[in-house]
Amino acid sequence: MSLDVDLTHINQFLGCETPQAWVQAALEDQETMLIDHANCEKKAAKTALNLMFKYIDRDELLQKMSRLAREELRHFEQVTAIMKRRKISYRQVSASRYAAGLMEHVRTSEPDRLVDILIIGAFIECRSCERFAKIAPSLDAELQKFYISLLKSESRHFTDYLSLAEKAAGVSIEDRIAFFREQEKELILSGDSVFRFHSGIPA
Repeated sequence: MSLDVDLTHINQFLGCETPQAWVQAALEDQETMLIDHANCEKKAAKTALNLMFKYIDRDELLQKMSRLAREELRHFEQVTAIMKRRKISYRQVSASRYAAGLMEHVRTSEPDRLVDILIIGAFIECRSCERFAKIAPSLDAELQKFYISLLKSESRHFTDYLSLAEKAAGVSIEDRIAFFREQEKELILSGDSVFRFHSGIPA
């Protein structure tokens, strides 16, 4: 099945490719992958809603985050439906260090804080898109079709976050993008004690 999505801009934005060791871990533990994927969709919706509540004076942000939240919740429903068909119980799993590792570098004053949060959102969506594409060819037909179907929306979410960050800043954000690119790369390429959808190399 063809990916049917140009991921050039996705791969160029990221500082590194997902290591094959992560792909292998995902293939060997698809139950955890799906559970954590469901969690990621919920968290993405929550992030979008939090931004809507905090920045009510930014109309474009409100509209884009509203659409994003609906799409992420729909993805959550789709993941959990797949889990149900596979008799995978939805249970608690600890969060990876990925998002927290990025968020610890967020500046405190506005609009810098908003800019950083939006840039982080762009990296999270970008990495998700890259991993969907990376793992899809090795999955069974149902999961392959589902993950490929997510590529367009995740790619759009990435560009939405990035354009909102640029507008919120009002100046070039290339330095902040470069900074977070290095932080994200370190999290992806360093060893991780647990396997999660955004984890690094399994220890």
